[in-house]
Amino acid sequence: MKTSIATVSISGALDAKLRAIAAAGYDGAEIFENDLLSTHLSAREIAALVADLGLTCTMFQPFRDLEGLPDAQRSRAFDRLERKFDTMEELGTDLLLVCSSCSPQAESERGCLLADLAEAGERAARRGLRIGYEALAWGRHVNDHRDAWALVRDVDHPALGLVLDSFHSLSRGIPSSSIGDIRADKLFLVQVADAPLLRMDHLQWSRHFRCMPGQGEFPLDDWAEAIRRIGYRGYWSLEIFNDRFRAGSASSVALDGYRSLRLLEGGIERPVASAAALPPRVATSGVEFIEFAASHDEAQALGAMLRPLGFVPTARHRSKDVTRWQQGEINLVINCEPEGLAHSFDVVHGASVCAIGLAVDDVAGALARADALRVPRFEQAVAPDEWPIPSVRGVGGSLLYFVDGASRAEMWAHEFPHRLEAPLPPRIGGIDHVAQTMQFEEFLSWLLFYVALLDVRKTPQLEIADPMGLVQSQAVEAPGGAVRFTLNGSLASQSLSSRFIQNYFGAGVQHIAFACPDIFAAADAAIAGGIERLEIPRNYYDDLEARWGLEPELIEAMAQRDILYDRDGDTEYFQFYTRAFARRVFFELVERRGYAGYGAVNAPIRLAAQARHKPEQID
Repeated sequence: MKTSIATVSISGALDAKLRAIAAAGYDGAEIFENDLLSTHLSAREIAALVADLGLTCTMFQPFRDLEGLPDAQRSRAFDRLERKFDTMEELGTDLLLVCSSCSPQAESERGCLLADLAEAGERAARRGLRIGYEALAWGRHVNDHRDAWALVRDVDHPALGLVLDSFHSLSRGIPSSSIGDIRADKLFLVQVADAPLLRMDHLQWSRHFRCMPGQGEFPLDDWAEAIRRIGYRGYWSLEIFNDRFRAGSASSVALDGYRSLRLLEGGIERPVASAAALPPRVATSGVEFIEFAASHDEAQALGAMLRPLGFVPTARHRSKDVTRWQQGEINLVINCEPEGLAHSFDVVHGASVCAIGLAVDDVAGALARADALRVPRFEQAVAPDEWPIPSVRGVGGSLLYFVDGASRAEMWAHEFPHRLEAPLPPRIGGIDHVAQTMQFEEFLSWLLFYVALLDVRKTPQLEIADPMGLVQSQAVEAPGGAVRFTLNGSLASQSLSSRFIQNYFGAGVQHIAFACPDIFAAADAAIAGGIERLEIPRNYYDDLEARWGLEPELIEAMAQRDILYDRDGDTEYFQFYTRAFARRVFFELVERRGYAGYGAVNAPIRLAAQARHKPEQID
């Protein structure tokens, strides 16, 4: 795939944008006219910079309101066109994007449109240039790529071709099968954007809510496959308008865009057979461990919170100040080393999750996929007798380890030979999900990180009512629920999510949910062990009884234990929350009885209960 991105997609001055685009690994860049107008560099200097960076200027854009104008306006439009041709020659690009006219003065008479596009093609050809015609979703008379293609086809001029933009086609629900009618030699450029499915004005939708492939809900796999099928071999160029991206780091957004194009190349929802160069997504069979960074005092306090949940310290590392805690199949690692990443993590954040280990079938393939997506690896000194576990950088600078699923038992035996306490009879089945909280502006970036790297699917995006504002939440899930991450972010500065970030100094794991076969027994044991639990108001249980018609005995059993409840059809979900450890991470016990969600209806209840505590006791 030949990759490109429009400079309008990222923030900053044009020269800084181009450097970020080159650093991210793109082959080319579309120069947006406003970026050129606002730079202190001339078009020739920009052309030199593009060449020095090893990029190609794939297109200059946009040119608006060309076709269908009355005579007086038509003359001025073609004068403008010639001026843009001058600029293109200085920029060193031969392709100009011409958008379908939105002018209220534009006429719909087809003969007039054909004549204008033919003249534009002829003028471009005299100067060795080309025009790519695009149907805007809000175009006055041409707002469907089928109509744009019919005009380009009937003009049949070598210098006139089509530009396809996924947003303009998919936002209007145009069948991707219609792309099969387009000749590949007349498709000059493909522009790509994803978006959430919204019911709103197309222009406002386009200008504020476009996102990278894999971050939205468009059926891009079908659209891209239709383009491949006609034999297109040109650039795939991102054109993203998004307020979050404009406020973000140019280098980070550019890198996300590059990853999204590689994801599209290999298939977002289903693999693409022709993309053999891209290793398959990382398949994982579960969370092998969660590692906490902590000082000795913090480790003691954390251990006191883990014991009521059934965890005990079962082994010590062969050479490091690291302890393995177990409950059933769950492994928690507490790292008190005085140097290294965990120590740095503890210095910055306090006791917190610094790494997550995933059991994978193919470690080498996982690393190859990460490398192809430009996900940075993390490497630190490994002693000769230590078991090497490769890792990459994850949310908030934490690590994501790839543990060989076939040799994990040998890994634990080798790394933790010093036995401590015997495990207790298990009352927790496994890790149900890990909740990570991040800046609102980072949300889509980390969503893309997971869907591009791992074999996971997205759940629908939700807005959860915090007493102090809305929280955006979305989950990614491995097949069968082997691994589940929930991502949360909020623009509200006093929401629980935002306060976590302020207190934590960055993004990270806010809570860990453990799956229980019997939540009542697990909650009773935790309460008997002295766990500090989240207190749920009696009003909640009175409403439950009225809403679901549950047996009074069940309602009372939940109320006594502060257990939350949800139902979906015949399936049920039970939740029990602890208070937060050191204002950072809290734990959840869940019991799923066929239920597939995360109890979103209960999130406002939980958030309100946490908000009732004083700021210095934030959960």
